[in-house]
Amino acid sequence: MYFYQPSDGHGLPHDPLNAIVGPRPIGWISSLDPEGNRNLAPYSFFNCFNYRPPIIGFASSGWKDSVQNIVATKEFVWNLTTFELAKAMNETSASLPRHEDEFVRAGLTPLESRLVRAPRVAESPVHFECRLSQCIELTAADGRKLGSWLVLGEVVAVHIDESLLENGIYQTAKARPVLRAGGPTAYYTIDESQRFDLVRPDAR
Repeated sequence: MYFYQPSDGHGLPHDPLNAIVGPRPIGWISSLDPEGNRNLAPYSFFNCFNYRPPIIGFASSGWKDSVQNIVATKEFVWNLTTFELAKAMNETSASLPRHEDEFVRAGLTPLESRLVRAPRVAESPVHFECRLSQCIELTAADGRKLGSWLVLGEVVAVHIDESLLENGIYQTAKARPVLRAGGPTAYYTIDESQRFDLVRPDAR
């Protein structure tokens, strides 16, 4: 077994942590600042944490525009990144001046939301409109503040392209979601051939 203590470094060409904990869905987060300027950015540390009410969250290394906007306005939108949108999503990861519009840079269409002011990505087939639940600065086990922020939001509205619903059931693979893997460039998507089913013991 290869062994290392993260505090001493991993000794490998690239940190394996995000390759082991993966692949992960992309947190493609759109927000507005208080003046109405748009921001769109992808976060690879993203997931869903609660059913009712639905809570999703992403982590930001540093106090970036998305975090600043969400704390100020108390809302944001998550947009599903599909295989067809992968290159556009990647464009929105560029380090731009604060008020430069990533929608424009990536050639994407802002779409008005129903319950929040933050825009959706029109080209994306699934959107979660969210209101800020918590913004937490992460700490190490010894209590040191890390300068990384976990943003949690309650999903207050969901939009799903009806082509992804079959008999009322959402078809995950049909959407061809983009998932972040390890290394500096690795991503994956999925298809139905990779599916397998398990029944939980309590449901048998």
